[in-house]
Amino acid sequence: MNTTTDTVAGPRGSAADPAQSRKAFMAGLASTFGWALDLFDLFILLYVAPIIGRLFFPSDKPTLSLAAVYASFAVALLVRPLGSAVFGAYADKHGRKRALMISMVGVGLSTAAFGLLPTIHQAGVIAPVIFLALRIVQGLFVGGIVASTHTIGTESIAPRHRGLMSGLVGSGGAGMGALMASIVYFALSYVFPGDRFDQIGWRVMFFSGLISTVFGLVMYRLLDETPSFKKLQAERARQKDGAARQASPLKTLFAGEYRNVLLVNLLITFGGGATYYITAGYLPTLLKLVANVPHESSALILMISSVGTIVGALAFGALSDIIGRKKTFYALGVFCLVLLPYLFLLIAKPAFLSRITMIASAIALLGGAIIAPVMIFLNERFPAKMRASGTGLSWNIGFAVGGMMPTVVSLLSGSPQDIPHVLAITSALLAVVYLVGAKVAPETQGQFD
Repeated sequence: MNTTTDTVAGPRGSAADPAQSRKAFMAGLASTFGWALDLFDLFILLYVAPIIGRLFFPSDKPTLSLAAVYASFAVALLVRPLGSAVFGAYADKHGRKRALMISMVGVGLSTAAFGLLPTIHQAGVIAPVIFLALRIVQGLFVGGIVASTHTIGTESIAPRHRGLMSGLVGSGGAGMGALMASIVYFALSYVFPGDRFDQIGWRVMFFSGLISTVFGLVMYRLLDETPSFKKLQAERARQKDGAARQASPLKTLFAGEYRNVLLVNLLITFGGGATYYITAGYLPTLLKLVANVPHESSALILMISSVGTIVGALAFGALSDIIGRKKTFYALGVFCLVLLPYLFLLIAKPAFLSRITMIASAIALLGGAIIAPVMIFLNERFPAKMRASGTGLSWNIGFAVGGMMPTVVSLLSGSPQDIPHVLAITSALLAVVYLVGAKVAPETQGQFD
């Protein structure tokens, strides 16, 4: 039996003592809301993408301006693996909670700084250059967040609920982040109506990123280290000069058997991550440019759709605890292959807001569902001594490449009317990649340690 989780759940999942239960609850809270707040910081850009396009990357062709904004989004994703390598190694050596605190403070401060930037009309070409540089800084810290949030929760909960925790953190947290961004967007659309939002409201949205900094500092004081890391620390202490002989987690990861593990993981993380970004991530653009929904209604639809993301995350995360990770991957791949192309084409047709809301919620639900089992699958692929590094790099490399898909979709679309057709084809191709990953990946359930 897994002795690490027994300290939390007790034999055969029996109730733990109150102190242990509190620690497990705090770990789950830190993982879920830590990741939610960082996705909140990232989603802010997606919610104001058309405005940022006009202010920092103006073009006579709206889709080119939009592509530039999504390219800046992709820049942050591309540097996330580097952040994960640095903070993942730090988390494997010094602990998950210290890595979490440093990363969250960095993300919050860098996000708020976007609200202070001059536009291209105010500062010229230097404005988009500073914007991109700040995106790189933000991406480095977000990469570090994954290394800690994606291990704290699953290392602290009972084995029978690890898939559920994976869904709650990995895509449920993303849904919560999108929901928080939607609420802020909705409120600011009323506080700064019409053109005032384009002038001031978008800046205030970025300032709200400071919530992440506050949360990181509070969690550092309240959070305890995970049982898995404590066990690892004890094992290192028992070995004479063990720390000196300990191989670097990154060196181990890119050598021998784990190199192949990483390559297989990337099929799942790229297929799932890219699908997530062209569904939940691209949804604000779909509502504005394709469905022509106004600011206030769009914000309300995005709030409801975010709930759909959370529902999909919890349902399919829990399903992976019942039928296993591999079968859940197969089911999700087939659902996305069949349903997503149809939904993308459907949202382009004129309809009442209630119908658009239902379509958007279904798209968001599939986007949250497809990444729900990914986090626990990655956790189960690596031992505790390199879990933060292995999970962080596998997740961030796949999602970094996948995060380029909104840019690709925008570039391949000659006009906003072409976007749904490009999304339909892209989603089908990504579902095939995801299914190939499910085919070659092993079943990992029950192999946490």
